[in-house]
Amino acid sequence: MKRSLALVFITLLVFSCKQTTRSDVDNTESLSEEVEIQSDNTEVQSEEGLQDISSKDFREFKVLDSEHLTKAEIWELVGPQMEDFTQSDHDRLKSMILEQDIPSLQNSIAIGNLSYEELAKFYLFRIRAFDRENDLSLNSVISINPEIIKQATAADKNKSSKQHPIFGMPILLKDNIDASGMATTAGAVALKNNETEDAFIVTKLKSKGALILGKANLSEWAYFFCGDCPSGYSAVGGQTLNPYGRRIFDTGGSSSGSAVAVAANFCVAAIGSETSGSILSPSSQNSAVGLKPTVGLLSRSGIVPISSTLDTAGPITKNVTDNAIVLDAAFGEDEADDKAFMILWSEGFYYSDLSESSLQGKRFGAPKRLMEDSLFVLAVNDLKKLGAEVIEIDEIEIGLPNFIRLLNLDMKRDLPKYMENFANDSIPQKSVSDFVAFNMADSVSTMPYGQRLFRGIMADMGTDEDLERIKDTLKTNGLKYFNDPMQLEQLDGFLSINNYHAGFAAVAEYPAITVPMGYTEKGEPKGLTIISKRLREKQLLEWAYTYEKATNHRRAPEGFN
Repeated sequence: MKRSLALVFITLLVFSCKQTTRSDVDNTESLSEEVEIQSDNTEVQSEEGLQDISSKDFREFKVLDSEHLTKAEIWELVGPQMEDFTQSDHDRLKSMILEQDIPSLQNSIAIGNLSYEELAKFYLFRIRAFDRENDLSLNSVISINPEIIKQATAADKNKSSKQHPIFGMPILLKDNIDASGMATTAGAVALKNNETEDAFIVTKLKSKGALILGKANLSEWAYFFCGDCPSGYSAVGGQTLNPYGRRIFDTGGSSSGSAVAVAANFCVAAIGSETSGSILSPSSQNSAVGLKPTVGLLSRSGIVPISSTLDTAGPITKNVTDNAIVLDAAFGEDEADDKAFMILWSEGFYYSDLSESSLQGKRFGAPKRLMEDSLFVLAVNDLKKLGAEVIEIDEIEIGLPNFIRLLNLDMKRDLPKYMENFANDSIPQKSVSDFVAFNMADSVSTMPYGQRLFRGIMADMGTDEDLERIKDTLKTNGLKYFNDPMQLEQLDGFLSINNYHAGFAAVAEYPAITVPMGYTEKGEPKGLTIISKRLREKQLLEWAYTYEKATNHRRAPEGFN
């Protein structure tokens, strides 16, 4: 059925922007639940339903604390190792650690005022004190590396002047990223015992000396599971809450725990993952810096997938400097990843010379409709003061047809590959249908919000030919959306808010960075997002660094000091 371009464009904006409050849904589900069957020759032109994988601004939660994880379980192995670290130790170290960037932390360690062991224990103390089963609970962390203190002690003994800046820095991983010593659950009860080897990206981080502190909560199955649930909920981890407004502001999804933990100073940095907005959304909602790289720059091997076409990991940090350092430590060619490419850049490529960055003469496109947002207007004016040229543009009226079908068809193929090649052999479930059946055995505790999107995957009967056609159309549309105005106006980058244009950046496979641009009158964080062409991460980091240093908008959430 044909629709006007205007209608398609309006529908697309519903997906791109954060959603308004939705009513809660019934938590019952039966095997006979009606789903839309999409035959192999059906083309779905409407973007209706795309909001299911974006943020949902819920106010009523069916579940807060997990029924499958307790604070005692998290700290069973590490708690006894923390007996020598007290509140007075935490308070003594606060000024050296809270809100400090990695170079500052490394300097404190180099001059003997701080050790890697103290740094790790500081974050562990904070997680144990604030994160679960108290009035400030954020439910951002699912598990702790049982070897973290031993590894931090070893880092103190092995430090040298030639180490990468990431050396000894405690990093949290989104819990869809494999890491030895901890299960990779993707927030799902069926994967609670999914003990694995390290993902490729984790081996890269460890090779530079990074310390894996633990795993962060997430929107279950990276938010491509329920369709009718709040951002930040998983059956294993419970409901992640925004430290800037617990049960008031949306956390963003799906790397919710990663961004919340960074915002609350529970780690130096975190790794998230994004298919469409899952780094940009929670980073902006929690006043953090989030980078979604060009697809293929960072390995996806050993990461529970949604879409091998669009998935990427990426860093979430409190500042741009740290973001550049984490990216520099994590990139590298993975021959097992068919999207990977050889990068010949040397160590330090992303973080060196950031202080020499400039916006002078850079040209950015600003969508006219966003000029109604006062924080965005302020950001645009700040960019102009820093020497940038900002051109107000009319966005191309083009849609993203069959976006959800791309995810359906990719995940139907990609999840079994992960289960076969990376998951623990003891997990009997191998396919989406297997996990749907598992959840039905105890629907109240495994899927209180249902599993509508998983059912949609099962119902989609598309062929390999359908998938390739959908991918081609989406890639063409995404590239056109950015490239036409960039070529017409000779733009270096495209300006946005939060994850508003995440869908287009996803299908174009273009990198994007979000950096704090202030807070609404109610105190809700917002991010200035900049999108540019393939492999322009260094430029994005430079532009964001210059803006960040000039404006310094980020402030730590109150009550977590």
